[in-house]
Amino acid sequence: MTCRDKRRIEEDTNCVADILRQIVDAQDDIVDDDCDISCEQSIQDLRGDTTAPNSLDTVPVLLYCKCDPFKGYGVRNDQQRTVLDTFYFRVNSIDDDNCATLELLRDPSDSHTGAPDPTKQKTANLRATGICITVDLECFCHVTCLPAINAL
Repeated sequence: MTCRDKRRIEEDTNCVADILRQIVDAQDDIVDDDCDISCEQSIQDLRGDTTAPNSLDTVPVLLYCKCDPFKGYGVRNDQQRTVLDTFYFRVNSIDDDNCATLELLRDPSDSHTGAPDPTKQKTANLRATGICITVDLECFCHVTCLPAINAL
């Protein structure tokens, strides 16, 4: 399915789901193009294909619904039930129905919520929050990968 809900008759694929599956595979395999920054480059860096052995464990992603960046929300299990929002995610898993479990990534030094777009959110030190959401990948038409990081 593409951005405008037009079905591809000749092939039953979802390019966003396919890329995210590759990211999950690379993250799970951690034991190792011409673009400086791309999904393929981030996957190679995560696997250690292009750099010395490292502690990278996550390819942060931005997802887009139609042409708008997707923002996820979750609640911390603290006394205040703090609500967090983010544009940045770690793909933890994808099932056969293209439902993905995404973990919210946040820079711990970014105490502000409600960033209007991804450029207003701190990304220098993205870390896993432990807060996960489930999404239908059929709703997304674009994925942007950030360079691989150590988020866990």
